[in-house]
Amino acid sequence: MIEAQGLVKRYGDVEAVRGLSFAIRRGEIFGFLGPNGAGKTTTISMLSCLLEPTGGTATIAGYDVVKADQQVKRRIGLVPQELALYPTLSARDNLDFYGRIYGLRGRALRQRVDEVLEMVGLAGRASGAVETFSGGMKRRLNIAAGLLHRPEVLFLDEPTVGVDPQSRNAIFEHVERLNAAGMTILYTTHYMEEAERLCHRVAIIDQGRIIALDTPRKLITDLGGGIIHLGVANGMAEELLEQIQALPEVGAVTRLDGKVKVKTTQAQEALVSLLALFNSTDTDITALEVLEPNLETVFLHLTGKRLRD
Repeated sequence: MIEAQGLVKRYGDVEAVRGLSFAIRRGEIFGFLGPNGAGKTTTISMLSCLLEPTGGTATIAGYDVVKADQQVKRRIGLVPQELALYPTLSARDNLDFYGRIYGLRGRALRQRVDEVLEMVGLAGRASGAVETFSGGMKRRLNIAAGLLHRPEVLFLDEPTVGVDPQSRNAIFEHVERLNAAGMTILYTTHYMEEAERLCHRVAIIDQGRIIALDTPRKLITDLGGGIIHLGVANGMAEELLEQIQALPEVGAVTRLDGKVKVKTTQAQEALVSLLALFNSTDTDITALEVLEPNLETVFLHLTGKRLRD
C-alpha cells in the first residue's frame, strides 16, 4: 500500500530524514516509534505531499507522491499533531468546512458528518463550540476531520499528545475499529505502550534513520530477557567483566557511560547471579537498574538513550 525507497529530506545542511526505506501492507497498522525530532513528522509530511523529498521515492496505492500528488491526496487522510480546528466554530461546522474542501455537498455532506461524529463518540456534542471541548474531545474531532472523505490510508501523527488516560483509551479503540474495517494506518508515537498495543509492525526511528523494523513481539524477543545496568565504586575491572560475561544468563557485556550494560537471557536469574558474584569478590555496587524487555528497552539497547530523553 505504501512503499518508500531511500527517502531523504534536507533543510540546508541539516538532514532530517536519512534514506528511509520501508513498505506498509494494505490493512496494516504500521508504527513509527521514536523520540521528538527523530524525523517521524517530516516523513509523514513527505508521504502526504506536504513536503517534497530531497531524494528517494515514495508511492501510495501505486501513485508517486511527487508525480501523482493529486491521486495520492484523494486516498489519504492526515491527522496532524497540531490541532487543525477552528475553536469558535461548533464540531459540526468544523467538519462541514473540511467536508466542502473534500468536495462533499448537500445531503452527502450532512450524512457523512453525522457518521464521523458518531464514529468518534461526539454526536451528542455536535453543536458545541470546539473551545469548550476537553483535549481528548478535540483530538477525536481532529481524527473525524481526517475521515470525512473515506480515505484508504490514515496518517495519525502523535494523536494522543496532551490527553488524559481515558481519552487515550478511547482513541485507541477508534483506531482499532477503523483498522478492523480495513483501513491502513500509519501511526507515529514516542510512547512504546501505544506501539505495543496498536501496531502490527513498528519501525524504530532515531536521527532520521530506521534502526529496527519488525513486529513488536519480535523486536522484544530478539532483545532477550532484558538489560541490567551496573556501576561500581572504582570502575569495573577487566577481570570482573570477564566473570560477568561467563555467567550463563548473560548474553553480552558492554561499557556504557561509566557503567556496564549487561544484556541477559533472563533478567531476574541474571540479577541473582550478578549479586552473588559481586558479593564473592567484595565489590560494592553504586548503581543498579533492571530493565524488563519492552520497546523502550529495545530503543535504549539500540541507541543508548531513552525514548523521552
